[in-house]
Amino acid sequence: MSRLGTLGARLVRGEIGYDFIGKRKIWYGVSILITITAIVGLAVRGLHMGIEFEGGAVFTTPKTSVSAAAAEQSAEDASGHDAIVQELGNGGMRVQISGIDTGKSDEIRDKLAQDLDVKADDINADLVGPSWGEQIANKAWTGLGIFMVLVVVYLAIAFEWRMAVAALVALIHDITITVGVYALVGFEVTPGTVIGLLTILGYSLYDTVVVFDSLKEQSKGITKQTRSTYAEIANQSINGTLVRSINTTVVALLPVAGLLFIGGGFLGAGMLNDISLSLFVGLAAGAYSSIFIATPLVSDLKSREPQMKALTKRVLAKRAEAARGESAGEGPRAGEGPAGATAAAGPVVAPSRGRDGRGGRTTGKRR
Repeated sequence: MSRLGTLGARLVRGEIGYDFIGKRKIWYGVSILITITAIVGLAVRGLHMGIEFEGGAVFTTPKTSVSAAAAEQSAEDASGHDAIVQELGNGGMRVQISGIDTGKSDEIRDKLAQDLDVKADDINADLVGPSWGEQIANKAWTGLGIFMVLVVVYLAIAFEWRMAVAALVALIHDITITVGVYALVGFEVTPGTVIGLLTILGYSLYDTVVVFDSLKEQSKGITKQTRSTYAEIANQSINGTLVRSINTTVVALLPVAGLLFIGGGFLGAGMLNDISLSLFVGLAAGAYSSIFIATPLVSDLKSREPQMKALTKRVLAKRAEAARGESAGEGPRAGEGPAGATAAAGPVVAPSRGRDGRGGRTTGKRR
């Protein structure tokens, strides 16, 4: 078995683990800082919306010897709006102008043909009216809202409302960071961006549900035992799925990174940038939130319940009793947690169970 596989097996068994829940305030602080940065970037720079949302025109020219800078200046002079020029592989250019009156398209095309030294009939113009762009934007927001509602309803039914709330917070966290990155880097927001957002929301939700499912199984009958608190079981659930989450995230990020940095960066494929940036940022944010945000938040909400508070008191009292027994020369009784452990500690290893289902051997001295 590989080292990573061995590590994963030990994490699942609870032999080792990291205290995610105990250090949750650190992760909350990191997320708040990143989210505030994204919101500030969005407020200051705003989003560069594509013509699909604002309306405008896209002119595709044949091969020309004129530079992209000259084509951009020509388009801006003719339209009175900012233009985005992208050089195509066949030597032609893609000139995009947002927010213009589509009735001026013939005038702009004639000006481009004159300045680029090509025939006007060879320039293809795709026009998008502002009303159509507004419909696209409204449908995008509607789709996102419906997705959120369905997620909350499903998780509340399949799991419980606390997990639904935690998953919703994680999804909002992922969306905010992804949109903020778009604002900071100045990438254009197109329907491809919306598709990418919906895709990463599904991925983030899937990753979160895996941890929630493990937590649900491990916490069955939790109030009938005194070995572990809810926070410790939640921590064990995260550690048990940690290697799997890392593996799936890395495997998903590698092809997306290829689209973003090779396809979009080196080849200049702008349409790839639209979807690959949202996928790359969203996948990373989703993996982070499923581990560091969603499950710790569930633990916080669940630990406020009277039953869980009572359980924590019983666990701590049992451990204190075991510690006193050890100090008096007695080993801990079967089924008791390790001496000196606290409710905020990392994952607690439950005693191994024999064939009869009873607790395994203890590590104390025999009397």
